[in-house]
Amino acid sequence: MSNATLDGKSISSEDAYEQAAKILQEASFPLVAGLGADVAGAQAAILLAERLRGAFDHLASRDSLTDLEVLRSAGVFVTTPNEARVRADLVLLVGPGLQSYWPGIFDRLALDKETIHGGTSKRRVLWIGPKRNEAKLDGVEIETIAATEQDLAGVLGALRARVGGRPAALAPAALKKIDAAAEALRAARFGVAVWAAAGLDPLIVEMLQGMIADLNVTTRFTGVPIGGRSGATGVLQASAWMTGFPPRTGFGRGYPEHDTWRFEASRLVDSGEADAALWISAYDGEAPPWESDDIPLITLGPPGSAPKRGLFIAVGKPGENYDAVEFAQETSSLVLRRAGAPAELPTVAEAIAAISAKFSEDLPC
Repeated sequence: MSNATLDGKSISSEDAYEQAAKILQEASFPLVAGLGADVAGAQAAILLAERLRGAFDHLASRDSLTDLEVLRSAGVFVTTPNEARVRADLVLLVGPGLQSYWPGIFDRLALDKETIHGGTSKRRVLWIGPKRNEAKLDGVEIETIAATEQDLAGVLGALRARVGGRPAALAPAALKKIDAAAEALRAARFGVAVWAAAGLDPLIVEMLQGMIADLNVTTRFTGVPIGGRSGATGVLQASAWMTGFPPRTGFGRGYPEHDTWRFEASRLVDSGEADAALWISAYDGEAPPWESDDIPLITLGPPGSAPKRGLFIAVGKPGENYDAVEFAQETSSLVLRRAGAPAELPTVAEAIAAISAKFSEDLPC
């Protein structure tokens, strides 16, 4: 059975590589997007974008850039999940859906274990803005502060104000709860805030980091960010050491230029500035977010995720179908993951190499 299709019809892998090379080589400004890949796949994709003098963007770059923007503009306090597990006597969870962004978060942070400082005392857990029935974990008492996604910024702002001893315009009952949380944060010996930038406004992350900075005047407090999906943090690191910039970078002038607006994938496609796209989503086959169906599209994704339109080439899932170096959330580092279910499918890097091998010799290098 073929691992490639064209407009839903099966074709040979060799023909697929030929067709992909033709599409990309004939484009004036091709886009390499999605980048849901391991580090080797990300490197191959970025080098391809450079060779084609196109642009590249990751499907979760908005989440990565939210944290990065705060880092660049205001600075951040962060630590590893392992240090949080060992040292934290208080954990502040911020925002809804944390377990969906990192399914193993509660086990990794050992929320049900004794604290290193308190002997037999449990680490204290506060959660601002969980979903309904989300803040439940066997053996863990989680104190919650209700906040909708729209209210989260205001609640966090009020908490920061009270941590600093400043007034907050709240109803008496709400103020009492916020004051109790502020006192708990100030009393922590080693506090850790955990958040996922997905769905959060950069100003919320900046507010959280401002409060962490305030707390560090009198105690020790830090943060654990949950990275974006589909290998976003690993791709960001690969992009940084290769180009000096994160995703949303273009090579149209022959050197890397980073612009979060100009090189955003959906904008490039919907505006017509990009005239061909290579979409990579090797983890779960996530579809492109843009609205236009006019652009020639090449998709690299897992078997069974082929779109009805365009050229599709099946690739293995990193760390599952082939050995892969990826960013590990649990250790905040790059690790080698051995394939748990090896499959005779090309890696993302191998598929890109096979496409590149079909380019004619007059393609600029």
